[in-house]
Amino acid sequence: MLRIDRLTKRYGDVAALRALSFEVPRGQFVALLGPNGAGKSTLFQVLTGLFAADEGDVEVAGHSLRREPAAALRHIGVVFQQMSLDLDLSIRRNLRFQADLHGLPRAVAEARIAAECARLGVDPDLDRKVRELSGGNRRKVELARANLHQPQVLLMDEATVGLDPKSRRDLIAALRADVRERGVCVLWATHLVEEAVGADRVLVLHQGRLLADGTPAEVTAALGGATLEAGFIARTQTPARATHDTPKETTA
Repeated sequence: MLRIDRLTKRYGDVAALRALSFEVPRGQFVALLGPNGAGKSTLFQVLTGLFAADEGDVEVAGHSLRREPAAALRHIGVVFQQMSLDLDLSIRRNLRFQADLHGLPRAVAEARIAAECARLGVDPDLDRKVRELSGGNRRKVELARANLHQPQVLLMDEATVGLDPKSRRDLIAALRADVRERGVCVLWATHLVEEAVGADRVLVLHQGRLLADGTPAEVTAALGGATLEAGFIARTQTPARATHDTPKETTA
């Protein structure tokens, strides 16, 4: 569903992404684990068309982001690290605006708004201004917005920043339901190891390169630590390097 092929992005002489390649199939929850500055946000900005890659390409549902940007982006929903809702509009009006941007007929939009908000438990607050909501409920509204056009790829960029443990758990549970019920693929960017240990698959990104790729257990073994956290800390405190310790480890 999502294919990244030799993606490179530079800022002057600094390479934020270095020939990065991986694929994500349908129905998989993938944690993109990396320290601050690893290139996670740059990758998401390229995937959503905000930045253009210097080299390489992205395919979404078979559509090249470089050659068919509108078709590729149609299959993507995204929640960025920084909240982007209009605080002075109600939940309903925020979501209607998003539906209009996607050209959804009003009847379809209203049905999807009602269904998504009920699923996420924010339907009692549909007509409240967003600024009156808790941080956790604001994130739920952003997830509802990302799902309105029923994308097959959900990108979550450090989406639990500032959330309490219950709100974090609820958000992850909602995404797990999307994976299970609709077969979407989720790419969840985080620097928190505890958010990665429950993923179907973990990609470890460091200095724009992929250090390891596999299940949490496989990545723990590939990084050489007693735990995923220990291996992650040890390997990302030193410069990224190519390794070939295990077939499950991927380097770029």
